[in-house]
Amino acid sequence: MIIGKKTRLRPIEKDDLTRYVRWLSDPELRSYLNQTLPLSQAQEEKWYERNLQAGYEQAWAIDAQPNDMAMGPWQHIGSCSFRDIDWRIRAGEVGIMIGFKEYWGRGFGTDALQTLVAWGFYSLNLNRVTLRVNADNTRAIRAYEKVGFVLEGRLRQARFANGAFGDELLMAVLREDWARAVSETEVQPLS
Repeated sequence: MIIGKKTRLRPIEKDDLTRYVRWLSDPELRSYLNQTLPLSQAQEEKWYERNLQAGYEQAWAIDAQPNDMAMGPWQHIGSCSFRDIDWRIRAGEVGIMIGFKEYWGRGFGTDALQTLVAWGFYSLNLNRVTLRVNADNTRAIRAYEKVGFVLEGRLRQARFANGAFGDELLMAVLREDWARAVSETEVQPLS
């Protein structure tokens, strides 16, 4: 388990899969993820089993405490992951989804991503972390910039949602830039 300021990241359990199926049935959420079709319980279970065996993706459930006092039970609100890790150049790609819409725009995604990136730099010894985002997902872009990600490129008309093509942005943060940003915000590295 990895603890952030507002969230905790924990391994995904089979009991979590029903929530993913429910979240991914929402067309709005899927459009941000560039996922065309909802997933069935069987498809989620197949992904879960494949990931357990192959380990191609290090996926985490995101939990948050519902009130601002950080007291009470943890609520599963989404997931985040590292994938496509290249150990030679020490780089990997992250993805994040806050599936529980009541938690959108409240800083939980920013905290979860900050926590995941810290884990990538300090525990996996990565030097570069990348992500992809819809160009029109301004809320997510703001969160990524708060964590230290910068725009590196634009793939024109690389996504299709709601009957229209849209651009995909490539963003990245380097360990040295992130460490500077962290020291300015007084976030402590994970031990």
